[in-house]
Parts: sequence; C-alpha cells; structure tokens
Amino acid sequence: MRRKLSEGIEAAIERCNEAYDGSLSRYAAKNADARRRKPDAEDIRRPYFHDGDRIMHSRAYARYIDKTQVFYLIKNDHITHRVLHVQLVSKIARMISRGLQLNEDLVEAIALGHDIGHVPYGHDGEKYLSNVCEKHGIGRFRHNVQSVRALDRIEGLNLTLQVLDGILAHNGEAHDTLIKPAFGKSWDTFDKEVEACQRALSDHSGILPMTMEGCVVRVSDTISFIGRDIEDAITIGLIARDEVPKECADILGDNNRDIVNNLVIDAIENSYGEGHIALSAETAAALKKLREFNERRIYNHPGVKSEAGKIERMFSMLFETFLDALEKEDHSSRVYRDYLDVMGKDRREEYLDGISDPEVVRDFIAGMTDDYFNDAFREIFLPTKRRL
Repeated sequence: MRRKLSEGIEAAIERCNEAYDGSLSRYAAKNADARRRKPDAEDIRRPYFHDGDRIMHSRAYARYIDKTQVFYLIKNDHITHRVLHVQLVSKIARMISRGLQLNEDLVEAIALGHDIGHVPYGHDGEKYLSNVCEKHGIGRFRHNVQSVRALDRIEGLNLTLQVLDGILAHNGEAHDTLIKPAFGKSWDTFDKEVEACQRALSDHSGILPMTMEGCVVRVSDTISFIGRDIEDAITIGLIARDEVPKECADILGDNNRDIVNNLVIDAIENSYGEGHIALSAETAAALKKLREFNERRIYNHPGVKSEAGKIERMFSMLFETFLDALEKEDHSSRVYRDYLDVMGKDRREEYLDGISDPEVVRDFIAGMTDDYFNDAFREIFLPTKRRL
C-alpha cells in the first residue's frame, strides 16, 4: 500500500509546483503541459522528476555501469565509462538550465536517458550492429532510436512525450551554432520522427527537440565529452596537452575544467531570454575545430581500433546464434533466459506484438554491457575445462 499525503499538505505542494512553473522562463517546458502516452497516476513528484526516477530505476540504466564511452579494452580504471558521461551531461545541462530559468527536472530526465540505447563497445559497436541489422533487413541501427525503444517499448515506462522527444533528438551536429525548438509536437509527430530517424542515412537526422530543455541536453552532450575525452587520451598517453590546437585552446582552454566552463558561459550568454540555445560564432568555430582534432587524434587513432576486426566478427556471430535460438525456440539460450523470460508475461506479450526475430536479437544485443557481451561469446564459442 502506498501512503498518501494529507489533503492540506498535498494542496500546499501543488501550490509550490504551480509557483515553480510560474518562475520559469516563458520558453521553458511547464510541468502542467507534460503528456504521457497512457493515463498514469502521478504522486508528489512533478512529472519530469518522476520520469527521471523511472529511468534511474530501469534495468537499462543499471547497465550503464559497464558500457564503453570511447576507450574500450584499456587497462585503466580512471577513464570515462558511459555511466559517468550521462552524469556529466546531466550536471552540465542542469547548470545551463538554471542559468536560463528552464525546467531542471526535464533536462535531468532527458540527460539520464539519452544514451540508454548505446551498445557494447560504444560507437564502433553501434556501427557493427548496424551492419548486421541491415543484412537482416531491419534497417540501420541508431542509438537514439534504441534509447526510445528501450524505455518505451521494451521496459514500458510510459514516459512523457517531452522526455522521449529530447532523447530522440539529442544527437546533433557538432557545429550547431543555434538550435531552436520545434515547439508543439504531438505523439503522432513523434512516432513519425522515430521512423524518420530509423531511415536516416546519417546519425544526424535533422530532427529538432520540441523543448528548450531538449536543446540544452543536445549542446551539453558535446560539452560533456569534448574536454573529458582529451583528458582520458592524455591519461592513457595517446596525446599530450600541448598538442591541443592553439586556436582552440586560446578560446576554449586546453583542459576539461576550462573547456566546460567556457562553453557553459558562452551558451548562457548567447541564449538568455531567447527562444533558442546558441553559441557565439567564435566559440562554435573553435568547438568545431576541437571536435575535428578529437576525431583525428583520438577517436580514429589506430591504437583505439586495434581490436576492431575481432569485435566486428563477435557481433555477427552472436547475432546469428541468438537468431537461430529464437527460430528453434531454444529456451536454454541467453536470449530467452536473460531477456525474454525475465519480462513479465504482459510486458513480454506487448513487446513481442508485431516484432520480428531479428529485431528481438537487435534489442537484446544493444542492451548488453561490454562484459556480458564478452561472457556470452566465451560461453557459446570457447571451450571450457571440466571434470569428467
């Protein structure tokens, strides 16, 4: 039995919530406007705060703890993993949101859920899984679409439209200088945009968030990793600090602390009182050059890609194995015992309605941590010593 507040205190909290909405910028998303796909009972938590809790208590969120951010198979406990990245995005987005008098509950929920759909081995793993998905006729893999699927279709959390929209539209171009929300979306619009993202030839579909808060998270995503990836690369000896381009360091700084500070301040100063999130032309140009430096010297470094061929074959082999298990209805397979069979009956039936076997395998593999992915491969393909 869930305890309820007394009528007097509940009314007082409701007045506080109304006052909170009234204190926000006229461009902010109001809690009173939150929309869920299905009617749902709310409690003392404001709806976007409630969504943040639902995301944090999801099974998918727990698996952030062992998912790659950039560097995989590196023996160093101090490099960034996906769980830290989403926390950094949340902190930065709330900092900007507070400066612009936007809804902090909404930016936090979007930030916490934005990378739920990332696969083992980060963006490289995403590319390998996408290739296998196309081979089986289910289209490209997009981690932003998968984040929505994980929270909406797989776990059925009934999140608000505003949160799911921000998650879907979080990955924009690195050189965005101004992002203006596409206000006024409906559930029908959102569902069509999910389909458009799935069909897009590029990771950057051109879809814009429906809220200022979604725009903040989109900018904060880049702010959170651009300097942090440099620090990680320095930590493992991939680059030296004095290699950061001088034209970038002069404007943004050459360390994560200064880069985050300067980008946050620039975003607030160029967005305050406006119906958009913007960076100054000078700062945006420096950020674009710094992103190009990271791509060239960090993300595409041969040392980072040394095990790529092996990992790509692992994705293909696991996909085919789990697909075969579904076709044979082999309930001893991990795709049953660790995925389908742990769903409640009603959730499983709703999830499986109209979905193909390759789509089930895609969802299962996408949700794996790096360690689980490796363990599954070892269990299936490598011999094990045993006593006779």
